[in-house]
Parts: sequence; C-alpha cells; structure tokens
Amino acid sequence: MSITKSTARSSNALITSDNVQRLREALDKADAVLVGAGAGLSTSAGFTYSGDRFRRYFADFEKKYGFHDMYSGAFCRYDTPEEHWAYWSRFITVNRYMDAPKPVYQQVFELVREKDYFVITTNVDHCFQKAGVDKKRLFYTQGDYGLFQCSKPCCQETFDNESIIRQMMERQRDMRIPSDLLPVCPHCGRPMTMNLRSDDKFVEDEGWHRAAERYENFLRTRRNRRILFLELGVGYNTPGIIKYPFWRMTAENPQATYACVNYGEASCPEEIADRSIVVNADIGEIVSTLLDEADCSDEL
Repeated sequence: MSITKSTARSSNALITSDNVQRLREALDKADAVLVGAGAGLSTSAGFTYSGDRFRRYFADFEKKYGFHDMYSGAFCRYDTPEEHWAYWSRFITVNRYMDAPKPVYQQVFELVREKDYFVITTNVDHCFQKAGVDKKRLFYTQGDYGLFQCSKPCCQETFDNESIIRQMMERQRDMRIPSDLLPVCPHCGRPMTMNLRSDDKFVEDEGWHRAAERYENFLRTRRNRRILFLELGVGYNTPGIIKYPFWRMTAENPQATYACVNYGEASCPEEIADRSIVVNADIGEIVSTLLDEADCSDEL
C-alpha cells in the first residue's frame, strides 16, 4: 500500500483525557514499541536554535554575519577555517555535550524502558544515549554531532571529537580557534568535516551498519505482533526515514497502532485512521501526563 503526505489528514486534538488514555492503553497492550523521533522531540526538550539560547552563545557571530539562528549559521561561509571551527565548536558543545534543558528524553525512556522497544531517530544530538537508552536499541540514521569524518572521504571511518572540541572552546579568541587545532584526517591529511548526512559523502561507518542491521532485525522479528509505532516530533524534511515507513507498516499489520505526537504537525493517513492516535501538542506535556497517569494507576 502506498501512503504519502497527500493522503494524510491533520488533527487539531488537544491534550484530553480521551487521547491520553488511548495512548496509555496502546502502550500497555503493545507487545513491542518502536519509537521514531525527529527534531520536534529535541525542541520540546529545550534544544531550540533561535531566540535567547542562540544569542547567549552566538551574539558575536550574529553581529558579524547577520544570521539569527544556529541552523542558518551552520550553512554560513566563514572568512577562515579558524572562524568556521570556532562556530562549530560552540554549536557542538551546546547541542551535543551540554544536557538538554528539560528531561523529556529521560521521560520518553521511562515510558518504554520496561517494554520490548527500539528507537530510530534522525536527531544527531546524542540525547537518547544520555537518557539511558541502550545503544543496541538505537539507530541514529543521520549521524552524530560528536563525530568527525574525512571531507573526501578517503575511508568509511568516523572519529570522536569531544577532546578537540573542548580544546577549541577553551582556546578560541575573537571568533577564531588556533590554526594548530584545525582537524585533519589522520589517513590522508584532508580537512575533517562533521559526520552529518547532507550529501553523498556521508560516512556510514561500522557502528552505523550494525545499528541498521539491529533495526531491520527488530522489524523482521516483530512483523506480525501487536506493535505500537510511536512517532515523536517527526516533520516532513525527511519523511521517508520514519514517517512514511511507520504509516506503511501500520497499514500492513492489522494488529499495529500508529501514534503521532507533534506540536503543529500531527497527522495520519485516512487508510489507518481507525488505528491511529494523533495528538497536536507539546511532546513533553503529553509524556509527563502519561507518566502521571501510570503513577496513579500503580497507586490504585
């Protein structure tokens, strides 16, 4: 069955006892839960790219280059490589090595930790692992802010960047890092770049392939079971990774339930509407409510 955005319908549902209860019941009854997470989940956790958080760390770059959010800054052409990495070292620090302002990821993990679960995410901020999710139950499809790769690339290998990023942060002055900290590939000497999927140069290293294999195995071995496809904060930038497959797999499995929680972009196709739970609300609020409902049930 082919299901695309053209068949989706939006929902104006608010947080009501009915849809919270339906989602709670779907979680309780599910034999397995597949969490699909997009940028909206990190936004709910406080990883915003504009406003006060942006100005707190990038006011000098805003003044010189005229952009007004971190996302735009990631595509800016800086005058020197030293400025480029001054920007990126700050970006990586605040979006990868700092903890999210709100414990939404920890709360999502609390919802599913006792279930047979797996997580697929397009987010690259490492929040799931910091929340306690077993990396063997996690597929980070689009890369990781904590990894470098060769810009060519000359090899299918990634490199942990925490040590050098912290040095860049400590030693940068006047929006520049020292030239001796410019990262280069240890194999060919070319400049390093971020391990983020943006073109056909993205490196899918050994860890990436192991995670992809575990994800496919999870899907294969739970194919006809009572599975909840729990989509959190996934938009339409890359719907072919999580959203469309979740719709298709729900349609193919009569025992499956699809749940979408997304502030402003919650929808489901007509073909699976009778087995869908669509909530147009902040993910953090919904997850907190679900946990409160579970605590009340335990006390009874």
